[in-house]
Amino acid sequence: MPRTATPPYGLTMHDVYLFNEGALYQSYRTFGAHRMKWKRKSGVRFVVWAPNASAVRVAGDFNDWDGTGSELERFGSTGVWAGFIPGIQEGAAYKYEIVTADGRILLKADPYAFGAELRPNTASLVTDLNGYEWGDSDWMANKRSSFDRPLLIYEVHAGSWKIHGKELFLSYSELADQLVDYAVSMGYTHIELLPLAEHPFDRSWGYQITGFYAATSRYGTPKQLMHFVDRCHQQGIGVIMDWVPGHFCRDDHGLREFDGTPLFEGPNWRKADKPLWGTLSFDFARSEVVGYLISNALYWLDVYHIDGLRVDAVAHMVDLHMDKPPELCTLNPYGGKEDLDALRFLRTLNEVVFHYYPETLMIAEDSSAQPAVTSPTYLGGLGFNFKWNMGWMNDMLRYMQLDPADRRHNHDLITFSLLYAFSENYVLPLSHDEVVHGKRSLLHKMPGSYEEKFAQLKLFYGYWITHPGKKLLFMGGEWGQFDEWKDLEQLDWMLLDYPMHHSMHRYVRRLNTIYRCTPALWERDTEADCFRWIDVHNAEQSVISFERRGRDVDEIAVVVCNFSRNDYGEYRIGVPEPGLYSLLLHTGDSEESAEGSVTYTICSDPISYHGRGHSIAFSLHSFSFLLFRYEGNTPQLF
Repeated sequence: MPRTATPPYGLTMHDVYLFNEGALYQSYRTFGAHRMKWKRKSGVRFVVWAPNASAVRVAGDFNDWDGTGSELERFGSTGVWAGFIPGIQEGAAYKYEIVTADGRILLKADPYAFGAELRPNTASLVTDLNGYEWGDSDWMANKRSSFDRPLLIYEVHAGSWKIHGKELFLSYSELADQLVDYAVSMGYTHIELLPLAEHPFDRSWGYQITGFYAATSRYGTPKQLMHFVDRCHQQGIGVIMDWVPGHFCRDDHGLREFDGTPLFEGPNWRKADKPLWGTLSFDFARSEVVGYLISNALYWLDVYHIDGLRVDAVAHMVDLHMDKPPELCTLNPYGGKEDLDALRFLRTLNEVVFHYYPETLMIAEDSSAQPAVTSPTYLGGLGFNFKWNMGWMNDMLRYMQLDPADRRHNHDLITFSLLYAFSENYVLPLSHDEVVHGKRSLLHKMPGSYEEKFAQLKLFYGYWITHPGKKLLFMGGEWGQFDEWKDLEQLDWMLLDYPMHHSMHRYVRRLNTIYRCTPALWERDTEADCFRWIDVHNAEQSVISFERRGRDVDEIAVVVCNFSRNDYGEYRIGVPEPGLYSLLLHTGDSEESAEGSVTYTICSDPISYHGRGHSIAFSLHSFSFLLFRYEGNTPQLF
C-alpha cells in the first residue's frame, strides 16, 4: 500500500489535520478532483478520505475504467489518500476504485465531485469551477439582514415549473430568463429551489442525494447555475437552496459504506437507518463527517453565491425516534431520544456560516417542539435566524378545510398562533409538502362551490400575507392550481386563460406588491408589539380584525377577515388612531383594483368601539379580506 508521511501534491499537514478535526471548513478547495500542474505536467490531483480502505485507485474514461497504475498514496494514518494523474482534461468521467480491507473492489463517485454525469449514469466529472465572471458585486456588497425587510419566497421545483416535454427540462440558462423575469413580475423577493445537489431519482426531488458538491446535471452545467444566480441578483432576487444534511441515499455508487465500512453513516446501523425514506443518516459524532457537511454549506454560499439555506428535516435530525419502528429506536447517553450530536452539529453549522457569511438566511424546516431554534447559540439556541412555522400552517389548513358553518366552533385555530408567534423568527410556509401525495392543492382544499373556493383562497392568502412572519408560497399556488403538484409534468399554465384563475393570479401579484410597499407588514415581524388584536373574540361570526405596526408611529395597517358565508352589511371596528383609512385591497371587488391604486378612503368616526375612541364602518361580504392603511389625521377632526 503506497504510504507517505509528507502531504503530497501541494497538500499541507495543517489542512489534513484540520480535516481530521472537522475544522477544514473549505475542504472543497483541497478534496476532490482539481486541475493543476505538478512537476511541469498538467493533470488532475485527486484527494479522498477512505480511512479503512487497503488501496484507492482512480478509474475513468481516460484509462478504460481500469484503476491499475492510477493508485493514490495514503498520507500516514489520517485516512486521506492523494494522487496526481497527468493528461486528464476537463469533463473526464471518473470514480474511485476502493479496495476494501477484505479485498472487495467498490466503484464510488467522488464525495467532493463538482460535476456528475446525467442520470442514469453515475460517474463523477472533472469540473473546473473557476473562470465565471460574476456581475452581482453590488448585490453581494449590500446584503442585509432580513429581519426588518420584506421576505416573500417563491418555492420552485426546477424540473416541473416549466418543461419542454417529458424529462426535457428547462436549462439553468433558460430558467435565468424565464423564471427570474416571472418572479420579478410577481413581486417576490427570493426564489427557493428544491435541492440542487446531484441525485439519482427524479421523484426524490433532490432530497436523496449522492453528490453533495455537484450541481445536478439535469438542468445544465455548474457555470450555467452560476449564471442563474447571477441574474437573480442583478434583478434584485435572492436565491435560497433546500439543503439536506440529515441523510443520503443508499445507492451503491454513493456514500453508503464508502470504504467498505459504515463511514459517513457511522457504525450503529439502528441509528443510521431511515426506513421511511430508504436513506441513511449522517454520523454527526464523527468530526470528518461534520466538517464535510459544514464545508458543503459554505461551498454553496461561496462558489455559487447562494443567499440562504433552508435546512431540511431538522426534526428528523434531532429526534432519534422520529418515524422509526421501535426496533430501530436508540437513546442518547443520558437515556433521552434527542440526538445530542446532531444538535451540536447544527449549532456549529450556524456559528461557522454566520462567521463567514453573516447575512445568510439559515432557515430551519422544523416541526418539532425544540425550543430556541432561532436563538443564538451562546444563549443555548440552535442559532438559525428563521424557522418554518409548521404549527400555523397546520392549524390554518385544518381551519380552511372546515365547512364554514363549523368554523365558529374552531375559532382558536386561527388565533392560537399569536400566542407563540414571537417565540421564534418565523417563516409562514405554504410549501410543496402541502400539495402532494393526495393532500390536494390549496384551492382544492377550500370547501364549497367553485366560486367559493377562489374567494376563500384569496381570503386565506390575505391572512397569510398580513400575519406576522415572513412568507413562502409554492409555485402554482399564485393562480390557484386546481390539481395537486404533478412532479413529472409542468404547472398548469393554461389555467391562466380561465377568468377565475387569471383573477387569482392578478390578486396575488397585487397582494405581493402591497406587502412589499407596506412596512407595517414586515418591518417589525420579530417584535410582539408589531401586532395588536382589534377583535379576536368574534367566533360566532367567524370574523377577526387586527392591526400591524411599523417603526414609524403612523405606519399602521388594519386587517379584517370574514371566514363565514355571511354578509354583514355595515360592520364596525375600532381603529388605533383617528383619521383617514385607505382600503388597499378588498377580495370582494371582483375586478381587483389596478396596481398601486387605492379602492376608497374612510374617515374614522368618534364612536368608541373595541376599546378604542374611534372606529370605521364598511360593508363586509362573505369570505372577504380587507386591508386598510392609516393615512394620518385630518384637520377637520380637531
